Amino acid sequence: MASSEKTEVDPREFRNALGCFATGVMVMTSAGGSEGLIGVTINSFSSVSLDPPLVSFCIADSLTEFETLLETDHFALNILRADQQELSNQFAKTSPDKWRGVAYREGANSAPILEPNHAVLLCTKHAQYECGDHYIVVAQVEDFEYGDSEPPLLYYKGQYREIS
Repeated sequence: MASSEKTEVDPREFRNALGCFATGVMVMTSAGGSEGLIGVTINSFSSVSLDPPLVSFCIADSLTEFETLLETDHFALNILRADQQELSNQFAKTSPDKWRGVAYREGANSAPILEPNHAVLLCTKHAQYECGDHYIVVAQVEDFEYGDSEPPLLYYKGQYREIS
């Protein structure tokens, strides 16, 4: 018989358990409308569908750019290379200078494409869902680029890692 009692989960231990799943690292970028360029580091990414080409990622409601991100319909998901840890850290922080020294070009959907990158997906928002302290964003991939021979940037157990 199933119990209706809620089981308490220790947030730190839950985070440690989730850290056992290695992820890639990317920066979501957008022209951001009146706020100018926006960019945030994300590692909660998944492919959803091949037909149509859909992907998903999560954004925290605690982000400074949260409201702007939810209103953004066109963006780029820039998959980072192993040598871009500093770039990942730069976009993970709350700072008005996130874009200082960052090389990019404008994508076909007006979103900034970071240069270099491991790959980039140019997307249009398909749907979004409120889930706890995050939103799940589902995006349709309109175009993409890949081919860089550098290995990807990985995150595992709270640290950047490399493929060996």
